[in-house]
Amino acid sequence: MRRIAIIGAGGVGAAAAAIARHRDFFEQLTLADIDVTRAARVAAQLGDERMAGTAVDASARNEVAAFLRDGRFDAVLNAGDPRLNPPIFAAAREIGVTYLDMAMTLSRPHPTDPYRRPGELLGAEQFAADEDWRRAGLLALVGIGVEPGLSDVFARHAADTMFSSIDEVAVRDGANLTVSGNDFAPSFSIWTTIEECLNPPLIWERDRGFFTTEPFSDPETFVFPGGIGPIECVNVEHEEVVLVPRWIDCRRVTFKYGLGSEFIEVLQVLHKLGLDGTDPVTVRGMQVSPRDVVAAVLPDPATLGDRMSGVTCAGTFVTGTGSDGRPRATYLYHLADNQETMARDGCQAVVWQTAINPIVALELLAEGVWSGAGVLGPEAFDAAPFLELLAQYGSPHGSEERLSVG
Repeated sequence: MRRIAIIGAGGVGAAAAAIARHRDFFEQLTLADIDVTRAARVAAQLGDERMAGTAVDASARNEVAAFLRDGRFDAVLNAGDPRLNPPIFAAAREIGVTYLDMAMTLSRPHPTDPYRRPGELLGAEQFAADEDWRRAGLLALVGIGVEPGLSDVFARHAADTMFSSIDEVAVRDGANLTVSGNDFAPSFSIWTTIEECLNPPLIWERDRGFFTTEPFSDPETFVFPGGIGPIECVNVEHEEVVLVPRWIDCRRVTFKYGLGSEFIEVLQVLHKLGLDGTDPVTVRGMQVSPRDVVAAVLPDPATLGDRMSGVTCAGTFVTGTGSDGRPRATYLYHLADNQETMARDGCQAVVWQTAINPIVALELLAEGVWSGAGVLGPEAFDAAPFLELLAQYGSPHGSEERLSVG
């Protein structure tokens, strides 16, 4: 695991490279992007002779495969849009390269009953290839960002060390981030945010299986640590609901996000106007995707750090019976303060918090602490060394005991 490729030199890809430069587990790291200028600029700004930037069209499987083969890479981190997962995933399998991503292949809503029944689940395309990857002795570590990713590690850690039985794994995300000078400036990819927030949210229950609800359903107030405080959280489609039940014995899995009423209103308006659509429409003789237009008119999230302030929290609230046989409710969480992440690596808090986790995973794989074959989620691995290494990176997790939600 000495030669690493990161495909996508945007906010998360650049943050991953910035975090990796502090570590010595790799010999060469190449940032690849369709915009070679951006990739080269990121590599140059980091000032690490082990890093370089190059061009690759991640939508073209053959081009990605040639890049991975010619670079003799041991691992590829997919830091691109989830629409690009299929060609990068397939190219990694073809060349025999360890694959990591932070968001899985996209879902497809049920054609006739989308708010009660799931259609094609997140990651279904990747899990369908599990046996092929196993037979080849290759690893695809999927969903290893912060959510999914660290939140899943928390679930595994709770199951292994804290609980004798688990009722619910409830991922809860909230922040008090603000951006000066902008009325509306999402701190993460608006394309991905629209996808996960406007799709039917997914819930899993042992006795019922997977089912869906209306977007932004079942609001609850959750109190976040780190000075963030109470935030209303709502159901959102997310990979943890698919990943956790594959490896963790529990009764229920949910994901809720603290979006805020204004953010929800903007998303609802975009949906009403059809601006969340991905199918191209004709505008003055040109074909454009409405969602791509929305993304183009909003500021690049990676550029917001110097105008952003506050803290973001990602965590997993686990309820059930503790190892001592008593009822237990524990919130395992990770905080990222924008002032600290900007001072450390010049990256805003949300992309930095996402990017640190695949770098920790890559180091564990490079050192042989983690290993495996097939299409696996973070829950498939021992959580303890991950959390220990995360602390060594200077960003430890936290834990709070609670008798009830909030």
